[in-house]
Amino acid sequence: MVFGLFFEKEKIMKSSKDYLKEANEIVPRIEPSEAIKKHGNDNLVIIDVRDGKAIDETGTIAGALRVPRGFIEFAADETTDFHNPALAKNKEIMLVCAAGGMAALAGKTLKEMGYESVFNIGGFNDWKKAGGPTEI
Repeated sequence: MVFGLFFEKEKIMKSSKDYLKEANEIVPRIEPSEAIKKHGNDNLVIIDVRDGKAIDETGTIAGALRVPRGFIEFAADETTDFHNPALAKNKEIMLVCAAGGMAALAGKTLKEMGYESVFNIGGFNDWKKAGGPTEI
């Protein structure tokens, strides 16, 4: 038992930067201008992972699903009562947040859940500056 305790104390702890680095390595970033070209495609699902208050203050991408990052696992899992049927593993998924970090982390989660075509648009303001359609 002492041997196990020794290794427990030697665990390497991750920082938020470590998690973000991993997510950015797994989830490709797509330029907002490229994402805008795909907007409205039937095979595309755009998800805004910010909380409702942030979306209420700034608006979001027109037609985007609003699934907070802390709820993404439940909305994406077809075995839960909270599954959002718009989230299908055969769809292209693009995520947006305030700056890109939460979108990357949520995208990593989706990739780990079996979603294959997942991209990070970055921040909502980047989308707006590129002329993407928005809604309140």
